[in-house]
Parts: sequence; C-alpha cells; structure tokens
Amino acid sequence: MSAAATGVWGRAEQQDFRARVRGALLGAAIGDALGAGVAGSTLEEIHAAHGAEGVADLVPAHGRRGAVTAATQLTLFTVDGLIRAQVRRDTGAWHPPTDVHRAYLRWAATQRDWGPDERRKDNGWLAREEWLYTRRDAPKASLFGLADENMGTVEAPKNPTARDPGALARSTPFGLLVGWEPQLVCQLAVECAAQTHGHPTAYLSAGAFAVIVHGLARGESLEAAVQRALALVSSRPGHQPVTDGLGHALGAVRQGVPSAARVMSLGEGHHAEDALAIAVYCALVAEDIRHGLRLSVNHDGPSETTGILTGALLGALHGETALPPAWLSELEGRPTILELADDFAMEMTQGPALHGPTMASPGWLTRYPRT
Repeated sequence: MSAAATGVWGRAEQQDFRARVRGALLGAAIGDALGAGVAGSTLEEIHAAHGAEGVADLVPAHGRRGAVTAATQLTLFTVDGLIRAQVRRDTGAWHPPTDVHRAYLRWAATQRDWGPDERRKDNGWLAREEWLYTRRDAPKASLFGLADENMGTVEAPKNPTARDPGALARSTPFGLLVGWEPQLVCQLAVECAAQTHGHPTAYLSAGAFAVIVHGLARGESLEAAVQRALALVSSRPGHQPVTDGLGHALGAVRQGVPSAARVMSLGEGHHAEDALAIAVYCALVAEDIRHGLRLSVNHDGPSETTGILTGALLGALHGETALPPAWLSELEGRPTILELADDFAMEMTQGPALHGPTMASPGWLTRYPRT
C-alpha cells in the first residue's frame, strides 16, 4: 500500500512525490511555452517558418521566448483551489468543486483587472502575482463560464456545447491528489470541467486525463494508467469519442516510427478527446521529454494544448530532473510554479502539521485563507 493511501509519508516518498508534482506542473508549462509560438499554424506553415524538423526549440510568443498561455494560469489556480479545499476542510466546509470554482473566479478577475486588488484579503498569495494579470488567449468558454458567480455542474453545465480542450488543459492538478481513489479524482475533474465546458466529451476527457496523471504520480506505468482511465470513463454516458480516442492512441504506438502524420491521424486536437489522444500517443512513444514535446507541438492543431498535456504526463512520469534545463531556464513564471508545486506537495504530505481544527500556522492561512 502506498504512503499516500496509508497517510504515512517517509522522506523518500515525500521527495519522490514532490519531484513528480514539480515535473507535472513545470512539464505542462514548458509544453505550453513550446507550443504557444506556433499555436494556430498548420504543419506546412510550421515547416516553412522553422525548417523540415519543425519547432525544435522555444520560439517567441506574446513578446518573448518561454511565454505561457491562459491554460498555465488556470492550472496554477486549480492548484490553489485544491490547497484551499484541504485547508477549509478543518472548518467542516468540504466541497472541493466549490473551492476550485472560487479559485477560477480569482483567475477571471486577473482577466479584467489591471493588477492585484490589495483590498481583497481572501486572495492569498497567488492572486497577488502581477505576471498572472497578462491576458493570454483564454478560451471563450472559460471566460463565459466564469463571467458570473454561478457554478456549472454536470447536471446543469456551463456552455453545454463547448467541446474544446480548454478545461482539459487545466486538469493536471487533479491527478496529483495521490491520496484519493482514482474514481474520486475522475469525478472531481469532471465536475470542475463542467464549470466552463459542458459537452460530455470535454469533461470526460478531463476526467480521463486526471486519472492517467494520478496513476503516473503513484508510480504506475503510462499503459496501466491509460487502461484504468478507460475502465473508469467507459461506464459514463457520452464516453465513446473519449474511449475511442484513447484506444486509437494505444493502437498507433504499434504502427511504426512516430511522425507528425501519425499524430494528425488521431485528430486535429481542436476537440478535447483528440487533444487527449495526441498527448497520450506522444507520451507513449517519447524517447525522452524533449522528443515527446517536439512531437506533440508539430501538427495542425492547438500546439500549446497538446504540449501542455504531453508535458504533464512525461513530467509526472519522470520527475522534474528529466525536464530540459535550457527550456526551464527561459520559462515564464518558473519561480511561481515551483513555489506553488512545493506548497501543494507540502500540503498533501504534511498538512496536519500546518493546520487542523484546533491549530493552524498563521503564515499558511495568510497564503491560503479559509474564507
């Protein structure tokens, strides 16, 4: 039984978990930055601009190399919401979808405001990071879904026709809840995706992806994690495009040398289930993280999204030390991502030492208020 399941974390288990959390969050951000410079370009346009090999290194996007998009911003607020949920549990208020939704509303404020509102005592530290107030091509469904305080649910979702991978791209943190059972991880990811993306394939793709990350964070193989995701999602209405896509990704691994053509045979990535299938395929055939990420962004679809998903999978699988250092050195927001990753790992492994029903570290509650 794992340390996460028993609640007893040895030093080696804590170090391994922190490396996987850092790997997943930094890997996702690197994939975002690598794909952002060619997002919206066709493969033909990518080759014309960057040569026959396509994008092999970071290229400028949003005025600099290493810039990330709104998907990374939302991923960070997902982490913030999950930590807040754990902290609020001491008060008896335990509803993680609500806490994640509140975090998403804090992100939505960054898209309207010029900078942090110091009058808001409930913001915590993340919403005071000024670099997060830049607007980076947020999906319309995310903006519309968070335009008011009403929270979408699976029964009454926001944007019921939204099938793009906007919710999927922010779902890595759910998979890092290694102390949860896989079916609960899937359900939480589904419920939080439905807050902005109400099409079944959009929120089921988010659930399947979270389960795959969860398996990797627990030290399982990628193949085993995909099989568990298939088993959990296949019982839900509307699953067929998602499970078919994962099945095609597994089958493509056996069809020959990895190539852009094989990636594009899985779909263009504009639908959530296609982006998920592309990422799973690229992670399965990757020789290393650099190879997998390059494969994931050189195609006709939303390169930043498939880069995020592939980077998260490979980062959770191999840990932070396997990430390309040259890309890390230029990554926008790296100090913030690292700080949040370490806070998440500390909360999940040492939460009782930070807060409880009768005591709490004042510094921790300043960072993650219960309000």
